[in-house]
Amino acid sequence: MGSAVALFLLIPARAAATPDAARLEHLLTQDCGACHGLHLTGGLGPALTPQALANHSRDSLIATVTYGRPARAMPGWGPLLSTGDIAWLVDRLLQGSPAP
Repeated sequence: MGSAVALFLLIPARAAATPDAARLEHLLTQDCGACHGLHLTGGLGPALTPQALANHSRDSLIATVTYGRPARAMPGWGPLLSTGDIAWLVDRLLQGSPAP
């Protein structure tokens, strides 16, 4: 019975760690899109299309989202998003996020 209780207690923690796709899609559109353009094709910030990101490693993109680029007005999102959320966003951008 102790194992069943321990397993039950792990389920909510694991579910909470799963990125919320709907929330993150909204963040891409509203927050990323505010600087990178509604369709993420560029604006104040550079384009975030798969073609524009092709020369950047996944790790460097995760670092940019996490820590930002203060000299370029890119805020760091590390204090606001989990590492899983940031990885999800970067992977979504590399795959090609659908235009809103």
